[in-house]
Amino acid sequence: MWRVLRASLLRVRAARDWARGAATGQPPKEERDPAPAPYRDTVLLPRTRFPAQLPGRLQPQKCGFSELYSWQRQRKTKKEFCLHDGPPYANGDPHVGHALNKILKDITNRFHMMRGYKVHYVPGWDCHGLPVEMKALSELQAQDLSAMEIRQKARKFAERAIEKQKSAFIRWGIMADWTNCYYTFDGKYEAKQLSVFQKMYEKGYIYQDYKPVFWSPSANTALAEAELEYNEQHISRSVYIKFPLLKSPPKLASVMDGLSKISLLVWTTQPWTVPANQAVCYMPNSEYSVVKCTNTSECYILAADRVESLAAILDMQFEVISTFKGIDLESGSCAHPTIPGKDSPLLPADHVTMAKGTGLVHTAPAHGMEDYSVAAHHQLPMDCLVDEGGFFTEAAGSELQNKAVLEEGNEAVIQMLQAAKSLLKEERYVHSYPYDWRTKKPVIIRASKQWFVNTANIKATTQEVLKKVKFVPASGQKRMLEMLDRRTFWCISRQRCWGVPIPVFYHKTTGESLINSQTIGNIIRIVEQQGSDAWWTLPVEQLLPREAVVGNHDALDYVKGQDVLDIWFDSGTSWARVLEDSDQQADLYLEGKDQLGGWFQSSVLTSVATRKKAPYKTLMIHGFTLGEKGEKMSKSIGNVVDPDVVINGGQDHSKEPPYGADVLRWWVAESNVFNEVLIGPAVLNAARNDINKLRNTLRFLLGNVAGFSPETDSVPASEMYVIDQYMLHLLQDYSNKVTEAYKEYDYSRVIRLLQAFHTRDLSNFYFSIIKDRLYCEEEKGLKRRSCQTVLAEVLDAVVRSVAPVLPHLAEEVFQHFPYKTELESVFRTGWINTSSVWKKPGLEEAVEGACAIRDSFLGSISGKNALEHEVVVVIEPGLFFELMEALQPEESSSISQLNEIMMASKTTLLTKLPKELASEEKIIEGNFLINLEGGDIREESSYKVIVQPAAGAKCPRCRRYTSDSALTVCPRCMEVIMTKSSPF
Repeated sequence: MWRVLRASLLRVRAARDWARGAATGQPPKEERDPAPAPYRDTVLLPRTRFPAQLPGRLQPQKCGFSELYSWQRQRKTKKEFCLHDGPPYANGDPHVGHALNKILKDITNRFHMMRGYKVHYVPGWDCHGLPVEMKALSELQAQDLSAMEIRQKARKFAERAIEKQKSAFIRWGIMADWTNCYYTFDGKYEAKQLSVFQKMYEKGYIYQDYKPVFWSPSANTALAEAELEYNEQHISRSVYIKFPLLKSPPKLASVMDGLSKISLLVWTTQPWTVPANQAVCYMPNSEYSVVKCTNTSECYILAADRVESLAAILDMQFEVISTFKGIDLESGSCAHPTIPGKDSPLLPADHVTMAKGTGLVHTAPAHGMEDYSVAAHHQLPMDCLVDEGGFFTEAAGSELQNKAVLEEGNEAVIQMLQAAKSLLKEERYVHSYPYDWRTKKPVIIRASKQWFVNTANIKATTQEVLKKVKFVPASGQKRMLEMLDRRTFWCISRQRCWGVPIPVFYHKTTGESLINSQTIGNIIRIVEQQGSDAWWTLPVEQLLPREAVVGNHDALDYVKGQDVLDIWFDSGTSWARVLEDSDQQADLYLEGKDQLGGWFQSSVLTSVATRKKAPYKTLMIHGFTLGEKGEKMSKSIGNVVDPDVVINGGQDHSKEPPYGADVLRWWVAESNVFNEVLIGPAVLNAARNDINKLRNTLRFLLGNVAGFSPETDSVPASEMYVIDQYMLHLLQDYSNKVTEAYKEYDYSRVIRLLQAFHTRDLSNFYFSIIKDRLYCEEEKGLKRRSCQTVLAEVLDAVVRSVAPVLPHLAEEVFQHFPYKTELESVFRTGWINTSSVWKKPGLEEAVEGACAIRDSFLGSISGKNALEHEVVVVIEPGLFFELMEALQPEESSSISQLNEIMMASKTTLLTKLPKELASEEKIIEGNFLINLEGGDIREESSYKVIVQPAAGAKCPRCRRYTSDSALTVCPRCMEVIMTKSSPF
């Protein structure tokens, strides 16, 4: 019959929350000691030394994790999985963001290792850059340190941070060869980085130019966009300025004739940039108006769409004299508002917006990206009046020299505008403004000579490459493509000394740069042998090969460049050092969402530029960690979660208990990591409780396979009880689904599947049904061995399925297996192994049908002891009756498979109501739909259930009401006792 029927009905399983069988998998107290003396010794209660509570102190070394990575690398297999580790920054203690990232990676690696892949995972650290340099210097009081002194201090600081972080990662159970990591300050790494630089330079992707870049006055260095954060509440001193018209545009001569005091009305949020003004820009296709102020009779030119709103802002009455197209402003010019005798041409530009301001844009080429484009097109001067510290230079004039442009310099310019009667209004303006993400101070845009990667030339290829990369979640692809689309160049030079030097020399007299394949190649060879310190310690003549010097010059005519490479270039070239094959791609990069504009992007740009391929096949993107109420973590709020405290506990264990590493790992796995991830005391307590429930389920499994050997005692599936076969059927379904969830990196679904399986299908359902068989049947009999076979399979599958998430618990359980295993670690035994014979068509209908009847029965007794009742089931002849008859061939039974599912003392199966039915007995009616052959056979059958008090006495051994007397055991128990006591 099983060959004909097909599994399909799942709807009733969700309703099973039966009173018998706690969610923990522990039997009720009554069942833990079900038989009084003299029968207690005949009951087979669970036996295991596995502790019920989470110990939290199991050390990774006891689990063999330190050797595990090396062991799996030595396996002979062609299947390899490469997860390239994005380098955490070596500038602080480990935090929960590290935990989220590293544990996600470890879950991924362990899963692939157990599935037979040779995992390639080399941990790394990002060691250079301003944050490390600043923290190292903050520990010192000394001033005027040499470049080498700063580098030595920064290196020692980074090394200390690395050791702290590495120890934490090991404690979290992260599997790796911790003696073989990569560091961006290692000479061989630096040489590989410079090799990528050389290839990009030779292909024309790297160039030097004088152009505006984001500049951090607080750090005295250029910044890339990825190094900015935006303060949404920044307050600027915005001003409305008059630029007096000097030369009327030819097309507007007739309009302007007879009008006096005509000015262009300009708005800016950065008054300090006005001294550098070189032009005023307009939108050619937009409409502009000449308006007359009825109060002062002055005339202004501004966007037609802004007339009404600006009249209100300036508290003026405007009379529109004429309206025209912006293109009509062509060939006009205006006077500079603070520099007498200087004029500013009126120029067309597409970046002018009508959404705010006046529709006319003040243009300072040294202090704006769009301004620079206009200046380059029209060959305007690009003089920068601001130095590296953010102070006005001598060229800005004596009134401004040495004043900080973001502070007193800004005030001084406003005062100059007032003195020249060019200022119409000043007001506070709250808006989003870029800040240096390291110093948390505002940045400026400032023109300087820097080194750039021309991303415009490789953008199209990179975008096509990224379309072939799998993104998890898929929405990450669109976001990354949009970020890349906005990127026209990448400034890769930094004015620091803690980093990899840009291998360029400058002529002492002309300042002309010297860089070519020979100069770079020589530096690469030196750095590979001595590290990048050599750039600062060796003289020029050793760094600059004679044959590379151009013309009649000598090496001594040159000086070494002082800039270092952007740390995003540092980390973005990690693929060149870590991936073993030059053509290799990592299967996975896994980092936080901030890396869509950071490491993910710098990695693909450098790889496409040199190899025309992405360094990764899949990108997984996770969110940030927040407090459990969704708030940002802050010491002032007191909601910062320290992973070390989570594992080992705080000073007061009553307030900060030690949870152990697996609680931290469970938190990561159960979270929806693709959004922001919440953590706090409530979250951690819930995780500990969840793990303890799982422990108790595993403890029940371990205790009930005591004395069982899978090799010699297993029962073939065809000989098992139907409920046992059904459990294997569910186990295969669970195993397939959890494997697919791991493959899709959906670890929260793994946890949901695990919890549903061990609480609903095991603890609440299967355990409650089989306890009588486990405890009271003959120890080595077929009935008990049948369910023990299933328990052994379930134990094996559950432990393997949870091992990537909870490796400490999995190893602990594995060490408590009552039967011997060949290998010492669960991680060396492979992934879940199920059998196709477990999936039997029709099995589900039989058990689901019996469970539907059981639900009706249990629902009618309101949580009372089911064993105190007998059940009469009436089903008309047909397929449903045949299914139930297969579970109970005899009319009435207390030991049938159907009665076991009912958990009653006796079940009677009839095709019609009994004639002697008492009138007061309640009849419960129900229906069950059988759906077979993919819907070809659909049969809805009705059934009736009659619940009666048990007629027998309570058996003192098994507590079922099947005995003739309360003083004697029931026939089943008597047979078991006699068999056990028999010498044969």
